Amino acid sequence: MPGKKITDHQVRKFKEVRNRATQEIAAAKSGMSVRSARRIEEAKGLPSQVGARTWRTRSDPLAGVWDEEVVPLLESEPGLLGTTLFEELRRRHPERFEPGLVRTLQRRVRAWRAQHGGERETYFAQVHPPGRFGLSDFTVADELKVFVAGEAYPHRLYQFALAYSGWRYAEVVLGGESYMALASGIQNALWAIGGVPEEHRTDSLSAAFNNLAEEEQLTTRYAALCLHYGMRPTRNNLGVSNENGAIESRQGTLKVALDQALLLRGHRGFDCESDYREFVAEIVARMNHRVRSQTAAERPLLKALPVRRTSEFEEIEARVTKFGTLTVKRILYSTHSRLIGHRLKVRVYTERIEGWLGGVCVMEAPRGHLEAGQRRGKAIDYRHLLPALRKKPGAFARWALRDEMFPRSEYRRTWERLHEMLPERQACKTMVGLLDLAARGACEADLAGVLADLLQAGTLPELPGLEERFAPRVADLPEVKIKLPTLADYDALLQGAA
Repeated sequence: MPGKKITDHQVRKFKEVRNRATQEIAAAKSGMSVRSARRIEEAKGLPSQVGARTWRTRSDPLAGVWDEEVVPLLESEPGLLGTTLFEELRRRHPERFEPGLVRTLQRRVRAWRAQHGGERETYFAQVHPPGRFGLSDFTVADELKVFVAGEAYPHRLYQFALAYSGWRYAEVVLGGESYMALASGIQNALWAIGGVPEEHRTDSLSAAFNNLAEEEQLTTRYAALCLHYGMRPTRNNLGVSNENGAIESRQGTLKVALDQALLLRGHRGFDCESDYREFVAEIVARMNHRVRSQTAAERPLLKALPVRRTSEFEEIEARVTKFGTLTVKRILYSTHSRLIGHRLKVRVYTERIEGWLGGVCVMEAPRGHLEAGQRRGKAIDYRHLLPALRKKPGAFARWALRDEMFPRSEYRRTWERLHEMLPERQACKTMVGLLDLAARGACEADLAGVLADLLQAGTLPELPGLEERFAPRVADLPEVKIKLPTLADYDALLQGAA
């Protein structure tokens, strides 16, 4: 066939068929042209036995410039590309070189480098015995374009993998590549597989290595984590990602698998964050099913887990201000007013914070995260501040945290309508009453739907009617009257039994 070299197998087949058929039939059955068949019949050996062609089919287009101009340039600057050299030749000889000659020059440069070039980087394929090597890495997953509750969901994925079997664990991470995310991910992965590898490798994570030191050292917390599990911590050299290739390649395959599953799903939206986390876990489980035999062989060779997990939180102190708030890692949180003035020990986890007073956990809240370019953030739970706000509803209009009190956009738009149509005092009382009703009746979503309908109809909400509809009902307990039997009744029973 045109453009393809004729193989020894084709020649043997041609000669076999040629003994009992014409040249045209033999050529067709062996996949070659009749012209090639004629040349093969005249040849004395197989194609592999014929020496390489040593003559030119055309005059050398680089004659007079290769040895005189190109080679001196390559010897002085070996990193010059063939395209750069070709542009230089065209500048020096504008009438001589056509654009089609660039490939000829590139092939000549490549051949020259094979004979006279410097040493090139050599890669050494590694063999990882079972139970020895585990790797961790984070990757940004914004390209998946996931939506949660109708909002864009920027996030990362943490992934742990065993180099021998290919077993992996992955989880969703909000925020940056923090120590809490790393510690939580490692421990979740180790307890999921049921064992510990000898060595754990990461790249230059600041959560694991103090990269600003003259001699890169382990961070104290990461060193303690690896010591607790009996793993030897290592890292790849800066800028040499191929040393971490066993996890880098799996980051790509994981995101491809998630993207394909989202395409099959037909949409990329999830009702809540937990639904998306379950989706990721399901896809990872499918990928682990493909390597179940290798995993079964590696699991018995992993070291035993310790008796218990180690801490995976950062503990800092924070004082609750007179405004019923506290600041943790540049995020402003609300809390119960009864804690005002107290200094709490705040445990910062990947997904939540806990406030401890003495040995008692007195508050818990989902962890807030800073958006890109944001210096400070707010994570306000309107339920914390409602008891005080009911006593002073007039403070709502110009309250610094007013916009953070709206749990949904329908409440915000309702406040804008109330503030526009009613006197300020009445608008504040109505809005505070609506928020209180949403909290007491546990009807935040249902009440938001009613408010959306009222906004579309152009009418204002009537608090008494909504109270009657959504407020929790006080259960009417039935009046139970118990009549105690007399002692004579027991005597009658005893006589009957005798």
